[in-house]
Amino acid sequence: MRRAFLPFAALLAGLPPAASAQEVKSVFAGADPDIEMADGQYWIYPTGGDGLSAWSSPDKAKWTKSDPLIRLKDIAWADDDCAPVHFLWAPDMVQANGGWYFYYSVGPQNPTPSRIGVATCKGPAGPCTDSGKPLITGGKGFEAIDPAVFVDPKTSTPYLYAGGSAGATLRVWKLKPDMVSIDQEVKVDTPPNFTEGAFMHFRKGIYYLSYSAGQWNLSNYQVHYAVALSPTGPWRYGGPLLVGDTRYKGPGHHSFFEDPKDGNSYIVYHRWEGQAGNGPYNGSRRVAIQPIQYHPDGVIETIRIR
Repeated sequence: MRRAFLPFAALLAGLPPAASAQEVKSVFAGADPDIEMADGQYWIYPTGGDGLSAWSSPDKAKWTKSDPLIRLKDIAWADDDCAPVHFLWAPDMVQANGGWYFYYSVGPQNPTPSRIGVATCKGPAGPCTDSGKPLITGGKGFEAIDPAVFVDPKTSTPYLYAGGSAGATLRVWKLKPDMVSIDQEVKVDTPPNFTEGAFMHFRKGIYYLSYSAGQWNLSNYQVHYAVALSPTGPWRYGGPLLVGDTRYKGPGHHSFFEDPKDGNSYIVYHRWEGQAGNGPYNGSRRVAIQPIQYHPDGVIETIRIR
């Protein structure tokens, strides 16, 4: 295993940038997009404030927003910390075991610790019912934010990846088969330049851990990645994968998917448009969908924002 992996790792540095291509237009205002496919439709789940909705499309071009899948008022435990204001953000929808499961961050992060909740859903557009208690609660320097669930295709084990921001710590847990309970934590290293927004995907024997680096409202926000031969590492750092330019600032908090309709692979991410300087920026971020390419050895070609 190790001997086969070393040549791949050696290729992670010095790759040529992607060739220029047609401009990619953003599809709607939003942030922290997770994408799923079901019923011949694309479904994107972005950050939502006091309610989280799904955006659906038959063609990745025209998008329709659903009613909220879940609202803060539907989460009975949200007020248990007695914080004056609460928020919902960075959701992740997962289809597993014949059901749909929706994970989300519940803030604030200050003055009380953030928490991660989970709901069971009737389908990709909901409705969703909260499990009745937090799945993970932050504290002691760890911020329980940005959940991402990955079901290992080799073992069918579901893993929850979470954490970041000021604590900049990645943690991973195995979930029980019910998808709404923690089995056990798996100790992992936090990869270089990790800030938040972890995402795991698998392709041809390689596990790709990607994540956001930098500060969410500054130009230094970008996507980095690392690779491994298991879903919990050890990681081999691949460096920056997607960075901003003079037109589009701070791309990040993304997800990857392979489109069964055209056989191509894509990244879905948010970015700042119409902003000058290095930030901090104000206003709404925009969701963009951009094709990606893998080299024959499995390395992801550096993505040029466009």
